[in-house]
Amino acid sequence: MSNLSADSNIKQPRLLKAGEVAQRSGVAVSTLHFYESKGLIGSLRTSGNQRRYTPGVLRYIGIIKVAQRAGIPLDEVKQALGDYDPMVRVSVEQWRKVASRWRNDLDNRIQKLQRLRDEMDGCIGCGCLSLEDCPLRNPEDRLASQGSGARLLES
Repeated sequence: MSNLSADSNIKQPRLLKAGEVAQRSGVAVSTLHFYESKGLIGSLRTSGNQRRYTPGVLRYIGIIKVAQRAGIPLDEVKQALGDYDPMVRVSVEQWRKVASRWRNDLDNRIQKLQRLRDEMDGCIGCGCLSLEDCPLRNPEDRLASQGSGARLLES
């Protein structure tokens, strides 16, 4: 991002080395570099081109890890966090806004997974293993006109 300033009039926050951030966040240094290459976090550079991170990066990494556990793609994480400066810690209110953006998506995913769980036994349990030929779920392959994939589960 930018180089560290030697200007002593500007109070710099305590900066963390990559190893410190990795240890405190529970991710590998290579993961920090990957997140930075994707624009999810930012760093400052020393005159020797070493990365230094502000403490706020730890909250960003926490958000990224939570999102990944929930199955939210990194592109969506970047879009949700894109309004905020990756060098400044995300506030509680900002996190609430991000979380509310994901709530509907997560509710839809949960609903689809519950439907899959509830309908999977009946579909695969019949033994035919084919929705194309299933006389109960897809007689005469009528769903083929709607495109490929699990049409019944996606509706």
